[in-house]
Amino acid sequence: MKRTDPQLFSQIFSKLVEQSGHADTYAEQRACFVWPEVVGQGVNRYTTHRYVDHGVMHVYITSASLKNELGFHKTTLVEQINRRVGRNVITSIIIH
Repeated sequence: MKRTDPQLFSQIFSKLVEQSGHADTYAEQRACFVWPEVVGQGVNRYTTHRYVDHGVMHVYITSASLKNELGFHKTTLVEQINRRVGRNVITSIIIH
């Protein structure tokens, strides 16, 4: 077997996911993992559950005042999450 230029595992994995047609699904899952980075640990402390369904991110927050505050920043949150994921997979956020 002939060796080619060395590649990072992350590059190989990204190519494999892209070729298999699961890039959007993988990006949706990554969106759940970047939530704490986007909102910070203070807000994440009140987050109990999050998932993505057909491009819509559902986030469960235990604080009523925080739910209200996050509601004003949904557009910004969507932009920041999509930027960190590297794809426009999140279209909106529903805060429960």
